[in-house]
Amino acid sequence: MSQRPLRPAQDRPFKVLGIQQIAIGGTSKIRLQKLWVEMLGLEVTGTFQSERENVDEDICAMGVGPFKVEVDLMQPMDIDKKPAVHATPLNHVGLWIDDLPKAVAWLTAQGVRFAPGGIRKGAAGFDICFLHPKANDEFPIAGEGVLIEMVQAPPEVVAAFAKLAA
Repeated sequence: MSQRPLRPAQDRPFKVLGIQQIAIGGTSKIRLQKLWVEMLGLEVTGTFQSERENVDEDICAMGVGPFKVEVDLMQPMDIDKKPAVHATPLNHVGLWIDDLPKAVAWLTAQGVRFAPGGIRKGAAGFDICFLHPKANDEFPIAGEGVLIEMVQAPPEVVAAFAKLAA
């Protein structure tokens, strides 16, 4: 039995504009920096630490302006605690969203599972929330093993992507 290809929902009240970030986890930021900063030339633009999230990260960047992509190099603050940011080397992918509250409301109504915490400020200062990597009975749609961060795009990013689409 062949499946017909799915088409994007026409009534979706938001747009995914592009990649905002990727987060790479490992047991040592020094080893991650060797590749991403020294070899590939990414610039370290900041740091973030959170005991609650068990993360010590360097925030790096590639590209410029509204098309800059953040690359977070993450190690756990305590290797024996959860969340284990190093356990999945590609920890998560972040997507620029033009209207995060509308996206969350619509996706929830469609049966998409979100991770606990709701919309909140992320490490880079943008409003964020996460799609859960695993579905459940109540919410049968999830990241199929991938944690996905949805990031509210600031007006200049929304405008830049709209200009590209024109």
